[in-house]
Amino acid sequence: MRCTTATDLLLTVRCFHSYPHIRPAIIRGRTNSVKISATVITFNEEENISAALESLSWADEIVVVDSESTDRTREIATDFGAKVLVQAWTGFANQKQFATTQAAHNWIFSLDADERVSPELQESILALGDRGVTADGYMVNRRSFYQGRWIQGGGWYPDRQLRLFDRRRASWKQRLIHESVEMNSGARVTRLTGDILHYSVKDAAHHHRMIGERYAPLAARQMYNDGKRSSVLKIATAGPSAFLQSYLLKAGFRDGLAGLTIAGFAAHHAFLKHVMLWELEKKVAAGESPLAAVNSPQTTQSKLKS
Repeated sequence: MRCTTATDLLLTVRCFHSYPHIRPAIIRGRTNSVKISATVITFNEEENISAALESLSWADEIVVVDSESTDRTREIATDFGAKVLVQAWTGFANQKQFATTQAAHNWIFSLDADERVSPELQESILALGDRGVTADGYMVNRRSFYQGRWIQGGGWYPDRQLRLFDRRRASWKQRLIHESVEMNSGARVTRLTGDILHYSVKDAAHHHRMIGERYAPLAARQMYNDGKRSSVLKIATAGPSAFLQSYLLKAGFRDGLAGLTIAGFAAHHAFLKHVMLWELEKKVAAGESPLAAVNSPQTTQSKLKS
């Protein structure tokens, strides 16, 4: 069966799902002049990887960089037809930059394993093949699903991300947390319509662990690296300030209990990262090794899968 003869996008996607070894050189019978490699980094993502890759069926190539998963992540990705590479964990930005360099095409679309490409976003990306690219990078809105609803406020939407870019004009900014693509000077960036759909938090307990075991420790280390320092005053005010910003100034109240929960966890995160930064300062002053394992996959990924 030849999947490239499909004229309806839905039939095309279903066809690729049935024959995952075939990648779309032609969509809707038209040659796509913009070749795009989609990249995903993984570690024990067997619960997420199939849906993520399915939403990337439109890409000309899928590159998965796995940091030595112990579950079926690599097997699932290989069966889907992705190019699977194994690299020991070197940090979020480094893993994503490695995936970028290993891609066959210069145009890169980066997706996390707990994200999906919405149909509207897929349409806007494929449309670039018709009209051609008009920029060096494209921003995309990211919408998060939390406590049974799509979040509108609290600073969680539109949560713009630069995810489609020409690797000749960009690279991943080297940060411990909230890594992002940094465009070269003079590069032009515009927006695409449609959302990345984000399914990162399972429940309140999972959210609590994410903050305590990943986000707060990494944020504290990044703040220290950036020359920032904590104090009793900052520790005391960081939490209330973050809550007010999330719930009132960023309209988290529009999301009901979910918005209240997000604001509460924002306060917890702000408080905890400042306490951890204060502790880090004391460790460094005493000559101790500051958070030696903070950027390992054990602290940033594996503990959050349970």
